[in-house]
Amino acid sequence: MASGKETSPTDAAAEKPTSAKAMEQPQWADGLKQLYDSVVEEPLPDSFKNLLSQLDVTDPDDASQNGNS
Repeated sequence: MASGKETSPTDAAAEKPTSAKAMEQPQWADGLKQLYDSVVEEPLPDSFKNLLSQLDVTDPDDASQNGNS
């Protein structure tokens, strides 16, 4: 049995606010963006730089196995 309080999907869509305030980002979004930006701006630690430089060095044994046989 259906009660008179049920709404159809079209009624629910009509209830969504369309004001400019409803379209704004939530308040926490600015704080999250600031946190992300601060992490991105941090310098790369020396240990990571050393690891990346080690990965950039080619191993002569690996070069011979990459189709040069």
